[in-house]
Amino acid sequence: MVELVDTHCHLFMEPLCTTPGAVVQRAREAGVTHVVVPAYDAASWNAAAGLTHLPGVHAALGLHPWVAGQPLDLERLESLLRSSQTVALGEIGLDFAIERFDRQQQIDVLRRQLLLARRLDLPVILHCRKAFDDLIALVREVGPLRGVAHAFSRGPELARQLLELGLHLAFGGAITRPRAHRPRRSAQLVPAERMLLETDAPSIGLEGVAPQDTEPLHVATIAAELAQLRGCSVEQIAEETTRNARSLFGLA
Repeated sequence: MVELVDTHCHLFMEPLCTTPGAVVQRAREAGVTHVVVPAYDAASWNAAAGLTHLPGVHAALGLHPWVAGQPLDLERLESLLRSSQTVALGEIGLDFAIERFDRQQQIDVLRRQLLLARRLDLPVILHCRKAFDDLIALVREVGPLRGVAHAFSRGPELARQLLELGLHLAFGGAITRPRAHRPRRSAQLVPAERMLLETDAPSIGLEGVAPQDTEPLHVATIAAELAQLRGCSVEQIAEETTRNARSLFGLA
C-alpha cells in the first residue's frame, strides 16, 4: 500500500473530534500514515497538542489571521512549541477577503510569528486570501523561511512567486473539481520536490464530498487526482509528497 501524509487537518474540530481515534484508523487503512493538525487560536493549542498521542498525529500551533485581534501570548506559544510534539508554527497568515479583520493588525501578528519560527527553526503553515502581495513582502522582509502555502488554489504565476520564496505548495480538494482550472494547472507545473497533499478537513470539501464529510482518508482521492493531472502513477505521487512532508516537518 502507498504511504500518504495529510499535511493539514483540524482533527480537534467537529465532527472529527468526536471520534478522532476512529478518524485516524480510517486514514491509516487508506494509506495515510501521518496527519499534521494545525491549531488556529490560543484556545485550540492544547487541543491540537493533546492529539499527538494518536499514531502518526503531529501538532502545529499558531494564531490564525481571523483571530489576530486576540492577544498573542508569544511566550506561551514559544513554550508550547518547545515542550509539545509540534512540527510547525501554524496555521498563520493573512486574510484580506473579509473586511472586518484589521489588515495592519494581521500583518503585525504574522510578523511576530514568522520571527519566532525563524528563531526556533520551525517551518510555517501559511493561510492567505486576497493578501498575497503583502504576504510575499513580509516573508521577504523576515528572511528565508521553510514552510507551506496551504490549500493552494491559485494559478501558476502566483505559484512561481511562492516557490521562489522557498515555500512548498499543498494541494487539496480544489484540484478534484474539474472547473478549478487555476489550481489544476499549478498542480501540473509545481516541481515534484515542492508539492504536498492536504485535506483541510473539515473545512474544505472535494468534488462530491461536503466539507463536513471530509477526513484525512480523502488524501488518497487527492493523490489520485494529482497523479492524473501530472500523468504519472499514484505510487509516484505518494513517494514524492510523503518524502517532502517528512523532510519539511521532520516526521519520523
